[in-house]
Parts: sequence; C-alpha cells; structure tokens
Amino acid sequence: MNFPRLMKSATLGATLTMALMGSAFAAATHPVTGETLAENQVLRMRLLDGIPSLDPQLMEDVTGFSFARDLFEGLLNQDADGNLVPGVAESWSANETNDVYTFNLRHNAKWSNGDPVTAHDFVYAWQRSVDPELASPYSWYVDLMSLKNASQILSGDMDKSELGVRAVDDYTFEVSLTAPLPYFASMTVLATVFPVHKATIEAHGAEWTRPENMVSNGAYKLTEWVLKERTVRERNPMYWNNEATIIDRVETQVINDENVAFTRYLAGELDTTAVPSGQFIRLKKERPDETLSLPYLGSYYYSFNMDASGPEAFKDVRVRQALSYAVDRNVITDNILQGGQRPAYNVTPAATAGFVDPKTDYASWTQDERDAKAKELLAQAGYGADNPLEFNLLYNTSETHKKIATAISAMWSQKLGVNAIPTNMEWKTMLETGRNKDFDMIRYAWIGDYNEASTFLDLHRTGGAQNWASYANPEVDALLDEAKTSSDPNPAYTKIEQLLARDMPVMPIYHYTSVMMKNPALKGWPMENVQQNWYAKDMYFTAN
Repeated sequence: MNFPRLMKSATLGATLTMALMGSAFAAATHPVTGETLAENQVLRMRLLDGIPSLDPQLMEDVTGFSFARDLFEGLLNQDADGNLVPGVAESWSANETNDVYTFNLRHNAKWSNGDPVTAHDFVYAWQRSVDPELASPYSWYVDLMSLKNASQILSGDMDKSELGVRAVDDYTFEVSLTAPLPYFASMTVLATVFPVHKATIEAHGAEWTRPENMVSNGAYKLTEWVLKERTVRERNPMYWNNEATIIDRVETQVINDENVAFTRYLAGELDTTAVPSGQFIRLKKERPDETLSLPYLGSYYYSFNMDASGPEAFKDVRVRQALSYAVDRNVITDNILQGGQRPAYNVTPAATAGFVDPKTDYASWTQDERDAKAKELLAQAGYGADNPLEFNLLYNTSETHKKIATAISAMWSQKLGVNAIPTNMEWKTMLETGRNKDFDMIRYAWIGDYNEASTFLDLHRTGGAQNWASYANPEVDALLDEAKTSSDPNPAYTKIEQLLARDMPVMPIYHYTSVMMKNPALKGWPMENVQQNWYAKDMYFTAN
C-alpha cells in the first residue's frame, strides 16, 4: 500500500514567508484565503484541570495529547478533515502483506536545540513506551498497534530492544507488525508514539519536561508551566515548517468553573471555552457565529467497579442492568447538555468510521419499559425498601459532571430507592483512583485515539489498563482478536456491543459532540475532524 507524498504545507510555508516578510503581521494577508491577519497572534485557552504530565509516553488524557501535538511532532499529522498528512515523515508505505510499514523522514526536521530528528529518536521513544520500568499508562496502546513482540515485552518476557521497530538509516524508520492492520498509519498520530530527545531525558530524568529543560520538535516550545495554573508555549524557530506558522503563542489558564470561564470569554480574555451546560440553545441564537456543536468521536459513561475491591452489589449483573436501564438519557442530552449529543445505549459512537451501529435490546424500549425492568431486576437482586442499595458515585470536578451526576442520582432515588452519593475529585487524583480500583462507580469517558471501533471496544479486554470495571469475558477477547485481522470486523463488533449491553460493565450515557465558544476571528479550527485533533500551527487570527 503506497500513500502519496503531500507537499501542501511546504508550499504554504514558502508563500507565507514571502507574504509576511518575517513577523510583521499588521498589514499581512493570508496567502491562501487572502484574509487580513491580526497583528496579535496569541491564542488564549481555558483548561478544566492541570496537566498531569507533559511527557508524551506518560500522557493518558485528551488535554495532554492536545499539548503534545503542539510541542512534539510524530510521523504523521491530521488535516482539518481528519485525513492523514505528513509530519516528520514525508512519505510512508507498506509491503505487499501490509505487515511492514516504512516511513521516510524529512531531512530538515530538527529538535528545538538544533539537533536533527532521526529514525533513532523514534526507535528510542517507541521502545520507551513499552518499557516496564517507565510503566507508561498507554503501553497497552502499542500492543494494540500490533507491533511485533510488544506483548512479550510488556509481560517481561522480552527486552524492549526486541520491539518491532528499527532505524534502517538516519531517515528511514521501519515498523514490523504481528498481522496486517489496515488502520495502522492512523494510530501514529497519538502522542504515545511521538519522538522524544534521548540526551535530554538522560540528563534531566523526570525533570526533563520543565520549560528550562525541555527539548521538543513540534511547532512550539514550552516556555512556562505553573502546575494547575497556566502554561505558555511559543513558536519554535527550529521547527521545519516554522515559516508557515502564524500563531505566535498559546496561553492556557486552569479555570475549574465553566461559568467563570464563560464570563472571561465574554470579556475577551479567552478565545475558546466550553459552552456552559444547558445554555447552548440560547447562545446559538444570540451568538450564532461563536457557538459551535462539532462532531466528536467520544463516549461518556459510568463504570462499575466489579473488582474484588468493589461493592458486592455490582458483581450482580441484575444490579448493573437495573441502574443502567433507569437512567433517562434523553433528560441528560435534551435538558442538561442541549448541544446535539446523542443518548448512548452502546459503547462505540455511530460517527466512528466504518462502524455499523448495533441494535441493543434496551435501546428499542420506551423509558417506561426500561424503568419497569429496572425495578424488577433490582428486586430480584434483593434490594428494596428493607435493603436499600447505597454507593458512592465519583466524578472529576466540573459543573457539567456535577449536574449529570445529580440528575442521575435523583433518577435512581425516585425510581428505585437507591442512594447514590455524588463525590467530586480533581482529575489527576481521579485517574489514580480509577487505576487503583478504589471506587464504587466512576464517571469516565473515552475519546477515540484513532477513528476505528477498536479504540472503544478494546478498552473492555480482560486485564486491559483502561478496563477500570475489571470486566472479564473470554468471548469478548476472542472477538476482539478476530476483528483485528478480519476484512469486515463489523459482525464481531456488533456481537461485542451486544455482550457489553448484556453484561453492563459500563453504563453508556451519551455520545459526544464538541460544544464550544470560539472567537470568530480565530480561523483554521478543524470543524470536520471527528477526533477534534487541532494544531495551533494550522490556525490564525484575522483582523477585526
């Protein structure tokens, strides 16, 4: 399989250099659109929480991954429509059996200290991602990529040097897979497999991500990081396509309260922020050019703790089904969120490329039918007025998460006499709590790492790092393996969804849209990219 080399970015860079003549933006126009560019090219954004890590191989959250796409550059990027485009790799191809991929790296890619970016940097980073000593929370992802020997390395049976990657020469990176994987190239867009600078890590250890130490290869470099407060990243003059970059600086501020953030947006202090829950319809009428509901590849759900450490009640499938059935998802999407989100009765969003939306039994019932079945199942499990079910419902601090947890707890109380106690926790702490199985029920969500159903379904593999429910079903595992090498994985995916709906290890609540406020002068946001993978280097501000 061969992929054409795309040179649009390089052409744009040369054109933009001539158009802007350095950084004098005051009277400059965009070389493609002809729009007059604003003199001030500073992007100001809000973060809900602080960033747990800026090490690509230690990241596991959507916000961290967005930082990584600015600070580092992997083999490939995405364009505004979600298509693959060159990153450090100018071109890439697969052999006839599609189990060996070769990436040809550009010779002008540099680290922020001027060192060349080579195939050896990718070998180092990819081996680092599966190194048991590092214990990357996303090491499972490399195994999911079907890299040769990844499973054996993760289990401790092989050394990381045996991973199926090698530098053929300084600018040729080769990857060997255990089986053909048609969507493999799209999986390289994630930060887990971005290159890192070996000498910097060896010199500074865990402190290598501090602004004064970090050496990166992306369009921006980190210049400020105050934990749980703010970050600043500024243009990297060593970036191979710096001439095509227009945004000079990206500033982020941690603002936990969405209403405070919205007020600051209205005051002109932020260029993007979330739409406060329940206000989308009003704001869309009042500010149609600023209020957006974009396609987004994500699922919002509650996970039961079925581990030995979890509540005994949640080991009974009837309890899990009852709690799920009693949730009126339309109330969540239509009354609380109001941003085009879809009620979820299965794990994988319908927007996923090539995915055939399955028909799960309870999706076709009326809410009255679901409520009646919930009462019946909970009574069968032995819970009622004489033996009320009680547990803690954990969510990370957010006004929207709080509203949803409050509403669902009220549904359970009114319909089933269940006492669910909503409890909030800071994001990083909640991640640790989830991994440690120290919860009863936990709010979680998954945003697709790549646009294929396995990014959602493989989370439920027995023993998986993101399988916080501790769900174990050999039939699901076998179907996941079958789908990986099938020319048509949808029959396997449909069966997996049906098994998950039957066993209910997690409770799907809704499928996402990206609902946001955006400064109309900010252009280049990837409106049609269902993963909402954005790159500041591709954006710009027009003059008012």
